[in-house]
Amino acid sequence: MLNRLYKLDQNGTTVTRELQAGATTFAAMAYILAVNPAILSAAGMPPAALITVTALTAAVSTLIMGFMTNYPLALAPGMGINAYFAFTVCLGLGVSWQSALGLVFVNGVIFLALSVTGLREKIIAAIPHQLKMAITCGIGLFIAFIGLKNGGIVVASPATFVTHGDFGTPGVLLCFGGILLTAVLVARRVPGAIILSILAVTAAGLLVSNGQGGMITTMPRALFDLPASPAPVFLQLNFDLLVTDFAKALPIILTLLLVDMFDNIGTLIGVTQRAGLLDKDGKLPKAGRALIADSIAAILSSLFGTSTVVSYIESASGVEAGGRTGLTGATTAALFLLALFLTPVILAIPAAATAPALVIVGIFMFQSVAQLKLDDFTETAPAFLIIVGIPLSFSIAEGIGLGLIAYAVIHLATGRARQLHGLTYALALIFALHLLRGLWG
Repeated sequence: MLNRLYKLDQNGTTVTRELQAGATTFAAMAYILAVNPAILSAAGMPPAALITVTALTAAVSTLIMGFMTNYPLALAPGMGINAYFAFTVCLGLGVSWQSALGLVFVNGVIFLALSVTGLREKIIAAIPHQLKMAITCGIGLFIAFIGLKNGGIVVASPATFVTHGDFGTPGVLLCFGGILLTAVLVARRVPGAIILSILAVTAAGLLVSNGQGGMITTMPRALFDLPASPAPVFLQLNFDLLVTDFAKALPIILTLLLVDMFDNIGTLIGVTQRAGLLDKDGKLPKAGRALIADSIAAILSSLFGTSTVVSYIESASGVEAGGRTGLTGATTAALFLLALFLTPVILAIPAAATAPALVIVGIFMFQSVAQLKLDDFTETAPAFLIIVGIPLSFSIAEGIGLGLIAYAVIHLATGRARQLHGLTYALALIFALHLLRGLWG
């Protein structure tokens, strides 16, 4: 039955190989069960419910992708987008998490419309490759900065804005040790390096004092329990911001849309190329179905109560283990559902254990810097503004805006205006209006 359903023989694989590949993918991305709630809870969302919806959205979205494409792709709430949701939209702009979920829903609907009509590819093409890579690098620095902040390795300073934390504090040392451990495990290509490091630091935290009469890791009340109810966040979205302040909502939706598109397209091409699924012309069969599946996942994430779900580059680990079909994804989805019964353990994971994961994911994303063309200043300057603008403004939207505006202005002023697509100028104008909105209140 599985052979017929997933065309295993046709794809040169077996049930055993697909199950092993699915378990490998899960091990590589299981950290999201601890990290996503840790990030989104900063916006005031309940952590226990977030664990449940993180697992549910990952499982359901991965199954949808497998059903529609038969590709070995796993999905979950995206890193970078969740940080933007919590720290920029909710904390920075003062938007309630319920209204932010409403914007995620709108983003998903637009995403679906663009995918069905084919406009999605045109928008992606309108953003120069240089800026796409810069956005990935900038988001990587942003995520890493949040990890260093959460772990106490960098702290606020009235004199220098930021400075180093107190390395005489056990929690800071434990976090830094976690970063080193994770880096070593990744460098040695240990399967599931990030989740193994999270577990190791969590266990060590049971023996390390937090300086307040307790330990860094609190012993969980149980190893297994029934999943927490998703009710506190399920279907809690609203559309108040669209009605009361559309000018404020528009750039948020646009940023969600751009980051979502780049995340999914990059992952889709990277993983399927590694799996040998591209045709002779380098095109991806069933690409339209994959994009629609991504769009549906984005809509579902807002309904379930989490930031946007995207395809995960960690799916490549399952491909390396031999995964070639949707059975790999189905296995990953099943393991996400089983992990729901470990909620007490996940809730006990301290910031010192999740912070290193953020730093390492940030390093992964920053590796795109190798693809930047740095010998042309008209390309380098906008890319640089994006890379430094995102972490230093603590906002993906503002960083992208600075780079796009600079890119458009520099090309106009140097006689290279025709090299850019009209949509590029339109996007730059939207971000310019967003950044200058204070001029007209």
